[in-house]
Amino acid sequence: MNHLSGLDATFLHMESPETPMHIGGLSILELPPEYEGDFMADVRNHILNRMHLAPIFQRKLVHMPFDLANPIWVMDEDLDIDYHIRHVIVPPPATRATVDKLVARLHSSLLDRSRPLWEMYVLDGLPVPKDLPEGTRYVGLYSKMHHAALDGMGGQVLMEAVMDVSAKPRKVKKPLRRRAGEHSDNYGIAELTASGVLHNLGQTIKLARNLPTLTRKATEILRPTKAPQDTSKEKMHWFAPKTPLNVTITNQRSFARFSIPLQESKEIAKLNGVSLNDVAMAISAEGINRYLDDEGFHAEEPLLAAIPVSLRPEGNTELSNQVSMARMNLATTIKDPLERLHAINDSARHVKHLMSDMQAVLPTDFPSLGAPWFMSGLASVMTRARIYNAMPPFANVLISNVPGPNITLYFAGAKQVSTYPVSIPYHGMGLNITLQSYDGWLDFGLIACQKLMPDIHELARHMEEAHRDLLQLSQERYNKA
Repeated sequence: MNHLSGLDATFLHMESPETPMHIGGLSILELPPEYEGDFMADVRNHILNRMHLAPIFQRKLVHMPFDLANPIWVMDEDLDIDYHIRHVIVPPPATRATVDKLVARLHSSLLDRSRPLWEMYVLDGLPVPKDLPEGTRYVGLYSKMHHAALDGMGGQVLMEAVMDVSAKPRKVKKPLRRRAGEHSDNYGIAELTASGVLHNLGQTIKLARNLPTLTRKATEILRPTKAPQDTSKEKMHWFAPKTPLNVTITNQRSFARFSIPLQESKEIAKLNGVSLNDVAMAISAEGINRYLDDEGFHAEEPLLAAIPVSLRPEGNTELSNQVSMARMNLATTIKDPLERLHAINDSARHVKHLMSDMQAVLPTDFPSLGAPWFMSGLASVMTRARIYNAMPPFANVLISNVPGPNITLYFAGAKQVSTYPVSIPYHGMGLNITLQSYDGWLDFGLIACQKLMPDIHELARHMEEAHRDLLQLSQERYNKA
């Protein structure tokens, strides 16, 4: 049986109507003037021909008897492709803002757990840049897939399965036929119960072996560390400072996106001797600072970012979650942008040192007996009691940087112009900033609770300005030197 790992199932148990736990993306696709086909039909056939390359398309959940342990994955023998791939017309007049509002609304709804945990929406009627040939069409492809089925790097593996490097789709091998008499996925109560107990026994033994090391590592990650360039007199804290974004959220979302040239970010990184990820963190930190200033809020302590850290071994192509979480100091109390950038670099190197051996000791699977009841119940109680409004936040914002291909890709014959991540805000962390590199650009996707950030496009504007200011300041300072 294909059991959900403890980490995969955690995303399932933490889900509630207010916090859908799917990740997604908005791809902007270009169809040339000479295209006269039915793109919706092309997308449908494209996925049908490739779904055997990625298990997420065909597998669904089967729950253990009485939800005693985590569910298992089975193949859906009655997949309804027309349910999973849908056609939506963007309400006219179509603008960037109306497209973003539509994506936010689509991202707000839960996936149907009785089916494979994914949906795609072909968005027609997108605005087209005026400098393109007459008759060119822009089509949006918004997709969402449950985080229980894949992480950010798993999404890159999935992308490799469905994308092509030319407008002519490559030929793929046909799926293997199931042999006569081969075991089906129809399990009885006794089989499910026995398998669940044996699986949990094995995971308990593994966890017991690594528990001392895990406890030590968890303490190191959570322990308050002195912020870069701080004096020894400054007080250090276990938690992040409370901001208006760190409270209980609703199920409604706001979404904004923007792109910046990858070469410009690389230039900032090179001039300052830092990494590209440090630059993205600095842009986010300055943008959040300016946004909160507009709201009349100023944090006396440095904001902290929760950052996913991949535990995926090199060459691993599984779609399951293989990720941990660490915290990075955004040094937002440092006024000079370049000094802040170097402080972020110091914090990043400290995090990298802490997480260097986590791959060897941190399990992605662990015992789950009673977990569906306990974790789902705990998540529900904390939401209904609005405990997140009172408790100090683990971090202020989640920021994730997903490396992508630096070439042009095609989907169902259409050229992909850009691809914006659409991720997960959660209670106590109502803003998620995810970026992905693609074909010479950094594409940023900002998703938040609409009640907390109805004007999230203002944050996007501040971040774009922060990038331009950081580039100009870097050029002026280091060209003089």
